Amino acid sequence: MATLNEYLRQKHEALLDWRARVRKGDLSAVTFEASASAEGRSGVRRIRIRDFQVISDSPPEFAGYNLGPSSPELLLGALASCLTHTFLIHASDQGVPLESLHAEVSATIDPRAGAEGYQDVPVYPQDIKYLVTLVSPASTADVARLRATVEKLCPILNLLKRGNEVRGQLDHQQP
Repeated sequence: MATLNEYLRQKHEALLDWRARVRKGDLSAVTFEASASAEGRSGVRRIRIRDFQVISDSPPEFAGYNLGPSSPELLLGALASCLTHTFLIHASDQGVPLESLHAEVSATIDPRAGAEGYQDVPVYPQDIKYLVTLVSPASTADVARLRATVEKLCPILNLLKRGNEVRGQLDHQQP
């Protein structure tokens, strides 16, 4: 494929096929899974998702070796990827041509969070912002409609905006 617009045509065909499968009842809810294990001497976290592996690490000030992005950075990367993919899906659906598409996501996290005197500082990323830059000959109105659709349907964006209950448990085993 030479251009993003050629890819959008392919994406549109896949979207039409997906919608037909939904209408026929061929698709239902899917459970995603991911796991992570701490590696021996380094403490690097090896994340496994399907047949893929991603390494997560901490910067040196957190006893890491800087061998990969931290968990909060991976979260921002997941949001940037999801925004980009959702723009592609709906640009193809709405017939909005794209010459280029780029998403940048930033957030602030305070390393003092939870420490004495900083108990009220959130331990999670704050002030999450994104900037999507796209080049398109489409009208401003068409691009605004595309953005509204993305803001409504981007899974990770909506998870972060609305939150979700997370249930956990611990399986403590003695050696």
